[in-house]
Amino acid sequence: MLRSRRSKSKSEKPRLPAGIRIYAISDIHGCADLLAQMFTVIDRDLASGTTDRAIHVFLGDYIDRGPDSNRTIELLVERGRKHESVFLKGNHESFLFDVLEDASQLHGWKQFGGLQTLVSYGLRPSVNPDAEEQAELVRQLAQAIPPHHLHLLKNLRPRFVCGDFFFVHAGVKPGVALAKQQERDMLWIRDEFLESNQNFGKYIVHGHTPVQQPDLRPNRANIDTGAYATGNLTLLTIQGDRLLAL
Repeated sequence: MLRSRRSKSKSEKPRLPAGIRIYAISDIHGCADLLAQMFTVIDRDLASGTTDRAIHVFLGDYIDRGPDSNRTIELLVERGRKHESVFLKGNHESFLFDVLEDASQLHGWKQFGGLQTLVSYGLRPSVNPDAEEQAELVRQLAQAIPPHHLHLLKNLRPRFVCGDFFFVHAGVKPGVALAKQQERDMLWIRDEFLESNQNFGKYIVHGHTPVQQPDLRPNRANIDTGAYATGNLTLLTIQGDRLLAL
């Protein structure tokens, strides 16, 4: 974790340590083409800038709903090999592992957008698979996901801290210290977090709950703009105390 040693008054803007720029993206949901476009934007920015250290931060929900979860994970793996990258866990990745451990979860996952992920890995499920077919689909999926995809998915982090910023998929539970947040809250929380105006001790950057446009507030920033439904994948750049959502 990269922490700022500066003391900060309530009126002071959150900031990153000097020389660091962060590129944050959330809730890609299988929209590989949109992700590739954002990488082009980032590369153009990197080529024109003088940043000492650039960190890519991905806030989870890489799979499900959209058309190409397989290629999305492949693009992320490739990006992580070339650039300093932090991959956080989303509730959809958590659900995937629930399914891999228990085939009876497949029906719920299908309602959650998992059908698109199955198809992206070359599987062809029927409309209403029975228990036997569910077990076979899960077995085939476990074999179809390449080892380097599984390695990325198994090593996702629940949070990332840099300077005055706390990156997480869904948010945090108000009233609980950031160091004591439970993973389930960080992956799934909605209203209790979204309705809170409290200072959480860090500036929270999150996704999980789609908004029409990036929602930058005094205590948090929501950058999930519903890419799979809207065609709009948001990139948030942070340097110093400046936030820019594209």
